[in-house]
Amino acid sequence: MPSEQTAVALLGALSKLLAEVSAVPLRLDVPGVDAVRKRQGAIVDQLSDYVIPRLVQLDAPLLTVVGGSTGAGKSTLVNSICGERVTESGVLRPTTRSPVLVHHPDDAEWFQPERILPDLPRTDVPTNDVYALRIATSMRVPRGLAILDAPDVDSIDRGNRELATQLLAAADLWLFVTSASRYSDQVPWDYLRQAAERSTSVAVVLDRTHADAVIEVRGHLARMMTSRGLSDSPLFTVPESGTDTEGLLPPDAVAPIVGWLHDLAADPKARQAVVSQTLDGAVRHNVLRTHDIADALDAQIEAAGHLYAQAEEIYAEATAFVARESSDGTLLSGEVLAQWQEFVGTGEMVRSVEERVTRIRERLVEGVTGKRTRSTEVAEAVEAGLQSLVVGYAESAAEAVTRSWGADEAGSSLLAATRGLDRASHDLRTRAERIIRDWQAEIFDTVRIEGSDKRMTAKFLAFGVTGVGATLMVVVLEHVVGRGGHSEVGRRLLEAIFGRDRLEEMIEAAHSDLQVNVARLLQEEKQRFLDLLDSPDTVRATQDTLRDSARRAEYARHTDFLDGEATT
Repeated sequence: MPSEQTAVALLGALSKLLAEVSAVPLRLDVPGVDAVRKRQGAIVDQLSDYVIPRLVQLDAPLLTVVGGSTGAGKSTLVNSICGERVTESGVLRPTTRSPVLVHHPDDAEWFQPERILPDLPRTDVPTNDVYALRIATSMRVPRGLAILDAPDVDSIDRGNRELATQLLAAADLWLFVTSASRYSDQVPWDYLRQAAERSTSVAVVLDRTHADAVIEVRGHLARMMTSRGLSDSPLFTVPESGTDTEGLLPPDAVAPIVGWLHDLAADPKARQAVVSQTLDGAVRHNVLRTHDIADALDAQIEAAGHLYAQAEEIYAEATAFVARESSDGTLLSGEVLAQWQEFVGTGEMVRSVEERVTRIRERLVEGVTGKRTRSTEVAEAVEAGLQSLVVGYAESAAEAVTRSWGADEAGSSLLAATRGLDRASHDLRTRAERIIRDWQAEIFDTVRIEGSDKRMTAKFLAFGVTGVGATLMVVVLEHVVGRGGHSEVGRRLLEAIFGRDRLEEMIEAAHSDLQVNVARLLQEEKQRFLDLLDSPDTVRATQDTLRDSARRAEYARHTDFLDGEATT
């Protein structure tokens, strides 16, 4: 047994390992992930159900879990070992009842919920709730020993099988029961093989064996145990015999088992040796399995990287399209172009801005009286055009990512659990409208500030803030084309007001601000997909942390148990 001081160090390392294993993300349905998830659950169960509680209370009674094949006579054996009926044997299969833990009345304090199997609710009455743990006491069970009657390991009921696995993983000692007709079955030997791999303390009981077959069957079973790493495990034989009115086997039939268990309970060193073997084996085995899970995260990282790259590429492309089409004149068509032409005068060729100031001033008079102006209608058309552009590409991106992920097994399973990702967010149009209006308001503020610096020139007064701002928006939408486009007149007007160099700065700043806001909006849309999985970097960091925790636990195991051997 490890010393108290070294056990504390091991407890700390294993508590951290439990937290890290519990937090491992295995969201993606990559090949083999079901087995990895099962392994993860098994590690969490054994660390939380057995290893950590046992380290916290090294002096707790030896927990002997009686498990084995269907019809092997486990419950009858438990009752006979206890010398009284403490558990009910089932006639029909699968038996549906709660597992039963029997202990001496003076050991009750050790079996509170936090001691072992903390997730199983306790009850003191028979129940058909397979996930409840019935606690029973018996004066015939010696202090320092507890016996737990578990469900069949090969039950046709999945819940029974899962609970049997969990209970056996929480045992200090397995009392594994089989029969002459079932001892060579594959399922029981799968469990016994696991016990050998974990160095779990095991005793095997060959039950319900006719006297004529005892020698032959026992010999074959002993050879099988030796070949599977269980040569040091005790092998008991319970001959086939009738039961008394209480359903108990004759005392002499179970006397060797009872004597062996009582000797263990009475000998602290022997009991500690059993616990040390099982505990050390459990720690070693779970550390190794943790490394297996860390290795399995490579597939998660690869799959996450693939899905991330698809979403990133599609939304980056959508962002680039919006940036291009909001600057190459694509939007200067339809309603935007119609309103702009109404504003500047369709087909009217001019030589200079000055020749048009009077005519444009007349068109802006309505704005002075608080009525809608042509410039307001231009701004509204620009808003609608930009909104349609952003929403259209957001919808296309959502559809593209959904198609791309849907063709991948990992991505398809993520999408199946979430609805509506094939379309843009329901409030996207409202959010797009908000950022475009904010962008326009920023343009008007810039124009107002720049106009005041120009000391309200005649040209500026002719257009007003709204007119100049609307003109700047139109020029921004076509600025990469250069001279000669639909916005040529507006560019010349603005150059006359602000100067060519300052105008270029204003255009670039306005377009940059628009793209930053659009990119942020599309990033939020993309994030709906990315939120379904962990980033490759996050999984890689988890992998590194998991391996480090496993190494620390292994180091603590060697230190603790070596120190324990020296001090025991």
